[in-house]
Amino acid sequence: MGSSQESTFSSASTAAQVNALGLLPVYAKELIAGGAAGAFAKTAVAPLERVKILLQTRTRGFQSLGILQSLRKLWQYEGVRGFYKGNGASVLRIVPYAALHYMTYEQYRCWILNNAPSVGTGPVVDLLAGSAAGGTAVLCTYPLDLARTKLAYQVSNVAQPVNSLGNFGRQPVYNGVKDVFKTVYKEGGVRSLYRGIGPTLIGILPYAGLKFYIYEDLKSRVPEDYKRSVILKLSCGALAGLFGQTLTYPLDVVRRQMQVQNKQPQNANDAFRIRGTFQGLFLIIRCQGWRQLFAGLSLNYVKVVPSVAIGFTTYDMMKNLLGVPPREKAHPLTGNSNK
Repeated sequence: MGSSQESTFSSASTAAQVNALGLLPVYAKELIAGGAAGAFAKTAVAPLERVKILLQTRTRGFQSLGILQSLRKLWQYEGVRGFYKGNGASVLRIVPYAALHYMTYEQYRCWILNNAPSVGTGPVVDLLAGSAAGGTAVLCTYPLDLARTKLAYQVSNVAQPVNSLGNFGRQPVYNGVKDVFKTVYKEGGVRSLYRGIGPTLIGILPYAGLKFYIYEDLKSRVPEDYKRSVILKLSCGALAGLFGQTLTYPLDVVRRQMQVQNKQPQNANDAFRIRGTFQGLFLIIRCQGWRQLFAGLSLNYVKVVPSVAIGFTTYDMMKNLLGVPPREKAHPLTGNSNK
């Protein structure tokens, strides 16, 4: 009798959850799927992301090290926790960022198809929608990215002597995301929370567009019998991330250096001060060499392959799990999945 009642209760609970899920509008399901995909992918590659930032910002003691040596040195100074320093801010940023990115991509794509039929229905739509979605997500979440960079940039027990061309002076110590926001806001108000957003937008617009363009184009070429293959989805996502990242990586380096350059002593700031995207590109080439524009790129390849691949694949799987209808049946932001 008891087991029968428990079974009935369990069935009723499951049915209620399914019904509640069905009441969610399409865009809410896309937000959930995107946020889950972003968090899962970002955490998987957090140690590599930390090392990449240390290489990009020329942190003392890491300039001439490779990937394995850098990971070993982080382990020596900070242990396992060092691999994930800044990852809390990173996940805090990536969940709303990825949720907005994927959801707005779907909505922009739907809007373009409905209001600009001259564009067609091919990958160009994905290029435009992906670019617009990337810009929207960055504008909404950039301060969290700034906090993540500052937390990842500081390394415990590593002295930072002053150098006129990029070895920064002693770093301020941040105790968390809230402390970063408070300190940065005192330095220059709201504008300081968006330091480096210029090269970020210039970089994310083509990167996000190319990423979606290549991924959807490659998926469209997969034979129908293999479209549900996780391996093929992972492969398409990896290639999309690799190609898009290679083209836009120098802009990411400029952004990172802009975000941390205020930590230089005043006498060093005058010698090396990035004031804009293109000026920063030329300044880095002149003072640090063109190779610095690609510092950490090999590590980024190692990071991007699983990150983008896992992100796209998880998003597609989450959409199926949440019952998001196929795109041709999806509705704009005001639509509901039951329509």
